[in-house]
Amino acid sequence: MKLADVIAVLESAYPPRTAEKWDAVGLVCGDPAEEVSRVLVCVDPTSSTVDEAVEVGAQLVVAHHPLFLKGVNGVAADGPKGALAHRLIRNGAALYCAHTNADNASPGVSDALAKAIGLTVTGPLDATPRTPADVLITYAQDAGQVVRTLTGAGAELVKHEDTRLEFTLPRSRRNAVVRALESAHPRERFTVHELADLPGDTGSGRIGELAEPEPLKVFAQRVADALPATVQGVRAAGDPERLITRVAVCGGAGDGFLGLVQRAGVDAYVTADLRHHPASEHVESGGPALVDVAHWASEWPWCEQAAEILRSAFGGRVDVLVSTRRTDPWTVGATSTAVGGHA
Repeated sequence: MKLADVIAVLESAYPPRTAEKWDAVGLVCGDPAEEVSRVLVCVDPTSSTVDEAVEVGAQLVVAHHPLFLKGVNGVAADGPKGALAHRLIRNGAALYCAHTNADNASPGVSDALAKAIGLTVTGPLDATPRTPADVLITYAQDAGQVVRTLTGAGAELVKHEDTRLEFTLPRSRRNAVVRALESAHPRERFTVHELADLPGDTGSGRIGELAEPEPLKVFAQRVADALPATVQGVRAAGDPERLITRVAVCGGAGDGFLGLVQRAGVDAYVTADLRHHPASEHVESGGPALVDVAHWASEWPWCEQAAEILRSAFGGRVDVLVSTRRTDPWTVGATSTAVGGHA
C-alpha cells in the first residue's frame, strides 16, 4: 500500500482543513510514493516512539502531537527534533501528524476518551458551526436541465415535487448558483432562503452520559481504571459523594472550556492540565466536579481509534500497531509523609 493511500484515509477521517489555524498537521517527512506495510500510532513523536517504530519495522508513524508545532528554519540532526526526523528518514519511516483536526473530528480524540470511560456521547462540548447554507426553490418545466445546471454550480437537489425543485447550497456558492440559473434559464422563478446558522456535530470536547449515576469518588476510579497508569494518576475536585451522570470530556488541555462547562448542564468534567486558580475558582463558584488526568493519558485512547480506521480501510494489507510506550514526561511521584499541616 502506498503512503499516499494511507494519508488519504487519515485525511478523510481527520480533514486537515478542520485543524486550528495555528496548528501544524499532515506529512512531516516521507515519500507518498513509498510502500507502507506497517504503521505505528502514538500520541507523541519522541525518541521512545521512534525507537519503537524502528524496532517493529514500521514505515509510518502516525502521531497526534506535531513534531514541529512552531516554524523552523532547518532540521539539522544536531537538535533533538531534527535528530528524530533524520532517524525516521534513515530507517525508511514517514511521520504523519493529526492534531486539532483529530480533536475536532467526529469521531475524534474526545470521542475515544468518552468511550474509554463508558459514556454514551450526545454531542460536542464546543460545537463547530455548520457551514452557512441556503435553500433555493424554483419551478421548472424542464426539471432535468435545471437540476444539471444548478448541481453543476454547487447546489444539491433535496426535493422534487411536480415542477417544484428545492436545492440546498453553501452560502458561499449562492451568487454562482443564481447566476447559473439566470443565465441558462432566465424565465424560471426562484426564491432563496437563508438557513439558520446552527451548531454542527463536530468540534472540541464531548458531552456524554453514564448508564447509571455514581458518586464522584467512584467515577474518578472509573476514569483511572479506563486510562493507562501515570505518575500523576487521576485527581478530582468536588464533593466525593456528588452523583455523576452527565459528563463533559476534553482530551488534552481543557481548562479553556471551564466557562462553557459551567453552562453545559453536566455533573463532571474530565480533562487534562487543569491549573490551580481556574480550578479553584470553578469549584468555588459551584461548577461541576472536575476530574484531572495526565495529558498523554487523556489522548492515548485515540490511538486505537485511528488504528481501527486504518485497519478497516486496508484489512490485512497493512499491519497497524498502537504504541505501548508511555510518553507522559513525569517519571517520579511522591506524597508527603510529614505529620500535621494545615487543612
